[in-house]
Amino acid sequence: MDLQEISDRLEIQDLIARYCHAIDRQRFDELDSIFTEDAVIDYTAFGAPRAGLAEMKGFLAEAMSRHATYYHLAATSTITIDGDDAECHTICHNPMVFRREGRPDVLYYCGLWYHDRLVRKAAGWRIAERVEEKCYLATMPEARLS
Repeated sequence: MDLQEISDRLEIQDLIARYCHAIDRQRFDELDSIFTEDAVIDYTAFGAPRAGLAEMKGFLAEAMSRHATYYHLAATSTITIDGDDAECHTICHNPMVFRREGRPDVLYYCGLWYHDRLVRKAAGWRIAERVEEKCYLATMPEARLS
């Protein structure tokens, strides 16, 4: 592994971390520096849309506002680099607390993989396509989301 590949890998790992922090802090405009302008983002595995960046930012802002809290724990990425293109597969554990008006909040857990296709741009690596793959969705036994 040469220094360029080490640098690329670190930049891609940082990109994945910045995505998690942008979502978890509800700073959705930061996604503009994470995804390409024409990115395809597919969150259909959990019932969300497959959309472009602008539409997905709107969806996320609305969907995340229904939650009291949440975080993304992304880890164990595998990265394959081929020139200015790369693939990255990352595990994510995502506990979320869903607000229910007039009833107790519900803690639930999403387990998933992010499958990313990345491209190197003048400003650095960007995600051109992200597809979520569902591993599990678990709720507390006595709770329902609806």
